[in-house]
Order: sequence, then structure tokens, then C-alpha cells
Amino acid sequence: MNIYDELQWRGLVADCTDVEQLKARLSLGGITLYAGFDPTADSLHVGNLVPLIALKRFQLLGHKPIAIAGGATGSIGDPSGKTAERQLLTREVLCANIESVKIQLQQLLDFESASNPARLLDNEAWTAPVSYLEFLREIGKYFTVNMMVAKESVRARMEDRDVGISYTEFSYMLLQAFDFYQLRKDFLCELQIGGTDQWGNITAGIELTRKKLGAQVFGLTLPLITNADGSKFGKTVAGAIWLDSKRTSVYRFYQFWIRTDDRDVIRMLKYFTFLSEEGIIALEQEHLAKPEARVAHKVLAKSVTDLIHGEKATHEAIRASEVLFGGEPGGISESSFNDIVGEIPTKSIEKTQLDGAGLLLIDGLVHGGLATSKGQARKDIEGGGVYVNNIRQMSLTRMLNPNDLLFGKHILIRKGKRNYVVLTAA
Repeated sequence: MNIYDELQWRGLVADCTDVEQLKARLSLGGITLYAGFDPTADSLHVGNLVPLIALKRFQLLGHKPIAIAGGATGSIGDPSGKTAERQLLTREVLCANIESVKIQLQQLLDFESASNPARLLDNEAWTAPVSYLEFLREIGKYFTVNMMVAKESVRARMEDRDVGISYTEFSYMLLQAFDFYQLRKDFLCELQIGGTDQWGNITAGIELTRKKLGAQVFGLTLPLITNADGSKFGKTVAGAIWLDSKRTSVYRFYQFWIRTDDRDVIRMLKYFTFLSEEGIIALEQEHLAKPEARVAHKVLAKSVTDLIHGEKATHEAIRASEVLFGGEPGGISESSFNDIVGEIPTKSIEKTQLDGAGLLLIDGLVHGGLATSKGQARKDIEGGGVYVNNIRQMSLTRMLNPNDLLFGKHILIRKGKRNYVVLTAA
């Protein structure tokens, strides 16, 4: 299967310039392509994964990917898809963000390949040396204001009189067009990929390259992902899902994928994993036959978490997840357990209450809100529905003591299958 067909069956082709000519070019052998990632934060997020994984798909099929960390474009801010102007970043913040983003790009692409190594470039390298007057004379003259205003990313903002668009953001597409021209001239890059919101910027680069170099280049856009309910992909109540584990823990990253809507899970397997068509069809059939088993969800969550954080971290996240389904908490790290604590109710107790005889489990159930009264707590224990650190407790005289503390501070109490509380000793 060639790369275009691969992307197409996965539902990853939104639009493409000169489809048949691009297919013909791809049939001749490896092509150099690029996607840009502006460092607007110190981490990429799951919304960046579609083009980033697409670069990896191209590389696996013999093509040469270039990832651009936008030191120049990132200092301006892309108006595409934005209803307000971005806050301009200081040089110090931008440089720090670039270094962080570079690390994440390097984790996904193979820069050591003997046949088709990936490249990581910063567009500031060819933009900063060009003076303003030189840029206007050598680049700006190839664009009419009429053409720029016609682009959706510009027109949408201009039509909003309350917001409008600054000259700074208006100029963004010229910078991105300059990138494509420069990459074609210096690296023989023939294809740019990006989200559908990048169509105007991509076509501007194609026109500039044609006019200045007389060369044909191509553009291919990937769909902007939305959930089945119409909500924006990658956003939760807590905010964006980041690739950096310091911003989104591996456990929460894994949980994001495991909680994928049943209506979306097969589509997400196509978008974000490297499973074969046959493998995904088999998972779809299994999912339709027995959705409650959530096999497709588990494969999706493990595959993406393995890709971003590695198998060891994924295993730890899975173990932490199993704790909330009755697994014993032994063997997981304190940081993973702390992630669990953030998912369920927590009640504080004085550590001295555990000294001596200890704290009666019945009182712990009431204090933790798992029982409305001591009488109810007794009935729950007698009925076999109460667990301490996921071990069933049947004794009405069971005392909680320091030996029950996980990591010296937490006691996990469960009633029934899904009702938890963590008693945290301070």
C-alpha cells in the first residue's frame, strides 16, 4: 500500500492539491515533506499528534520527513482557526518552548535512519537573517492583498469587527509560504502537510514556490479531529491533554484514551495507531459484538501511550488504572498512586488517630462518606462489600492502623465495585 492509500483508508485525507499528480510523484519513490509545529507552549498536545504521526507514517514507507519547530512563525502567531489574537511570547519563553518541543519531535521520528533520516529544523534559521525590506521585495511582491484577504483564516477574522486582525497576524501566511519556498530550494521538499485550518497557508507556499522557482510542490491537509458529540478533540474539563508527562501525567494520558466514546474508538484507532487495516477491522467486529469488554479502548490507550511515553510507563499507568477496578495497589509507584488520589474523593484524618488501637473501620467509612451511619457501615461490612486497599474486610472490629498506610500516608477504602475514598493521614 502506498502512503496516499494508507492515509485515505484511515480517513486522514481532508484535501489535496493535484491529487493524481501527487499520486504519480509518490509512485516514483521517496518524497521529502514537512509539517510545522509552532512552539506556543512548552509541550505539544494530542491535537498535534495527527500531523506528527502522519510524518512518521510517511517515514515508515520510505519518505523523508522534516519537522519544523517554528522559531520565526511562533513569534508571530497563526490566526488560522483563532477567534482572537495570540499573546506574543517573549524571546526567552519562545526559546525554552522550542527546546522542549524539539525533544518531543525527536521521540517520534527516526533521525538515525540510514536511508531516509528525518530532519528537525527551526525556521528562524532562514528567516532571521532576512531584513524587512528584503522580505518585502523578494517575498511580499508575489502576494496581492486581494489574494490574502480571500483566505479563510484572514477573512473570518476580518469579518469579526470586534476582534479584527492585526498586520502582524495578517503577515503570518507570508512567513509560512517562505518556509515552503526555502525548504524546496535547500532540501528539495515537495509536500507540506497540516490540518485543514492550514489550507490557506499551504496554498500560499505552493504559489510562491511556483512563481520563484518554477517548481511544482504539493499540499495535503489532514482532518481536524472532533469527537462524536461535536466537542473539540483533546480538550477535557481539566484542559488540554499534553504530551509532556510533567503537564499531563502518564496515568491521565492513558485514561484520556481509555475513556474514548464508543462511537469514536475505531476512528481513533485509525488516526492514532499503526495497527493494520485487518487488525482494526477485527477490533471493530469484537467491539460491535461485545462493547462492554472495551478491548478496542484498551488497545487504543496502550498503543498511543506506548508511542508517546514508552512501554514501561504505560505498564505503570495500566497497573494504576487496575487499582480502580479492584486490583491491589502494591507494585505501583507513589506518583501513579497520587494520580489515582486525584481521581476519587479524599478525606483527611489525623495520623494520631491510627496510633494505639487505631481507627475503627466503621468510623472510617462514615468519615469518608461511604456510609451514612455506623449502622449502615456495619451492614456493608457484614455484606462483604467493604475493602481496605482493595482487600475485603469482614470483621466489624477491624481497626485501621499505620500498617494500612500506602506510601506512609494513604488508605484506600472501597464500598461495592466503584465507590472509593482515600483517607489521607496528616
